[in-house]
Amino acid sequence: MSRHLRSIDDPRRARAALSRLIEPGDLTGAALVQVLGPVGALQLVAEEGARVPASVQQNVADLLGAAAASRRELHVAGGIERWRPRLGDAVPERDLATVERLGGGILTPEDAAWPEQLDALGPGAPLCLWWRGREAVATGLGRGAGRLVSFVGSRDATEYGIRATHELVAPLVGRGLVVVSGGAYGIDAAAHRAALSAQHPEGGPATIAVMAGGVDRFYPAGNEELIRSVAAQGIVLAEVPPGSSPTRWRFLLRNRLIAALCRATVVVEARWRSGALTTARRAAEIGREVGAVPGSIFSANSAGCHRLLGEGSAVAVTRSADVLELAGLLDGTSGGGQAARSGDRAPDPGPARRHDGLDVQDLLLYEALPARGVTTPDKLCSVAGLGVGAVLGGLSRLRARGLAVEAAGGWRRTA
Repeated sequence: MSRHLRSIDDPRRARAALSRLIEPGDLTGAALVQVLGPVGALQLVAEEGARVPASVQQNVADLLGAAAASRRELHVAGGIERWRPRLGDAVPERDLATVERLGGGILTPEDAAWPEQLDALGPGAPLCLWWRGREAVATGLGRGAGRLVSFVGSRDATEYGIRATHELVAPLVGRGLVVVSGGAYGIDAAAHRAALSAQHPEGGPATIAVMAGGVDRFYPAGNEELIRSVAAQGIVLAEVPPGSSPTRWRFLLRNRLIAALCRATVVVEARWRSGALTTARRAAEIGREVGAVPGSIFSANSAGCHRLLGEGSAVAVTRSADVLELAGLLDGTSGGGQAARSGDRAPDPGPARRHDGLDVQDLLLYEALPARGVTTPDKLCSVAGLGVGAVLGGLSRLRARGLAVEAAGGWRRTA
């Protein structure tokens, strides 16, 4: 097998093999590929008893510099020790045939269609991208970079978070944007579903799912049908080859791809310590815009969003126009996008509305009230993400303003 790998002289096949050997985020491997090229790096790893030339070691160390978290990452020989046990699993022809059979392919930095926005990750950029779905979407990832926005958040999303996601995503897709997320439960799934249900101009791609495992392993299993729909209307992406299992480490590293691919990242719901926050912070580190949807001060699922807002690393997002502005697609700042061509501005607020002036807590409660039928304070606690005291107090205030009425043993909005 090592002899076969040493004979590979095609950068595409070499990167396919290296993606099987080198874990995502392994800076030593990424730097070695930059120094020697994919073919040279693969030959060095596959050669029995190969010694790392001093010049190669020095170039890798110089390239990584401050990016290396430890001295261990600077040593190429140590990296080769990590990668060589996987040589028997590296069969690039098999992996390429598998992804082709699934209706996909591979993108590499040597391709004209490579999404150059990933270069912002520096040494942490992926070696390649495996994809399945619509080829036009895959080959347009770089050209359409200005139209990509990501939505991330809690897996245990509340009804408020899911509703907010739908309200934000659908108008964006209608304006020609493509929504990127991670295919997980909760906010990710809500973002994909909202994008799939919206009418994209000219039948364009609606959404992209970035996987932590191979594109042949839709994870989580409960979202398999959803991710299949994503592949049908957009694409599914991964930086690991087919057959690779999603691991905790790969989930963490997957977030950087979501951040780098998109012009802006929006966090809808996130707990105080949430993987969605790592996506947001990575986006901010590489110069991308970050937005966060505020929620109830009593909701643990919004604590992470409020944390981002309090730190000043995100701006508040309460409507789809905020996302357009965040992504530079209002007032002609998009460089020719649909929103800019149509001369969009922030929408005219129009005449005063009955619920104008409500604080966030009472507005959440008002939005949770049904326009038809009635609901109970207990259900309002769940929908609005508020405590029972806040709900009862808020209902009294809304009733005093003529916005809520108690009837038939429950509460509803006034007509």
